[in-house]
This record gives sequence, C-alpha cells and structure tokens, in this order.
Amino acid sequence: MRPIVHGAIAGALFGLGLAVSGMTDPDKVLNFLDLAGHWDPSLALVMGGALAVALPGFAWVRRRGRTLSGDPMPTPPSTTIDRRLLLGSALFGIGWGIAGYCPGPALANLAHGTQEAVVFVVALLAGSQLARLVART
Repeated sequence: MRPIVHGAIAGALFGLGLAVSGMTDPDKVLNFLDLAGHWDPSLALVMGGALAVALPGFAWVRRRGRTLSGDPMPTPPSTTIDRRLLLGSALFGIGWGIAGYCPGPALANLAHGTQEAVVFVVALLAGSQLARLVART
C-alpha cells in the first residue's frame, strides 16, 4: 500500500508543479524549442529547479540504499548508448516538437479535457504499443 501512496503523492506533486509553472501549456514548450524565434527559457529554469531539488534527494536515497517505500534502489537495465536509444530519443524529440507535449504535461492536460491532449495520449499509447511489436520482430 505504501508504494501506491508514495506514487500518488509524487504524481500529484509532479502535476501540481507542471500546472503552477505553466508547463502544461504546449506553447511554452514550443517557444522553448524555437531558439531562432520567440525563445522562452522558462522550461530550462523549471528543469534546473527540478534537478536542484531532486538531486539531493536521490543522493540521500542512494546512500541509504533503499527507496522511501523500503525497496532496494533499482539499477538501470542498461547504461549503453546504442542505436535503439538514439532512434527513440530522436522520435521523442520529433513528437515533442510537433505537439509541444511530452507525456507528463499531456497527462496533466487530460484533467482539463483538452481535445489535443486526448488525441496526443491516444497516439502516445499507440506508438508505445507499435514499438513493442517492432521490438519483438
């Protein structure tokens, strides 16, 4: 039960942070990516602020060797930068640049019933399943 509570608290904080900082607005993201136009650096400030808060917490948990729920710290399945990672990163960037959404803000926008967010999330799920099918072949 504790992991569910911790997940709910973390998700609520994440969504609240996105909404308060204005990062649920796709135009903020698109203007961040528009370096030659109406560049808006606020997304970089939000990312930097998030890292400044999260890094000490991760360092503490790593020294502790266990997550807040008492589970062992997970290790990444792979730290290799390979063709699959680079291709996935590029596809993520293309989708992010077209829509102005990444998964977190898109899910947060579902609460507002935004049609664009609904379409994005449906397409996100379809793309995720397509990647699983391709990986099996």
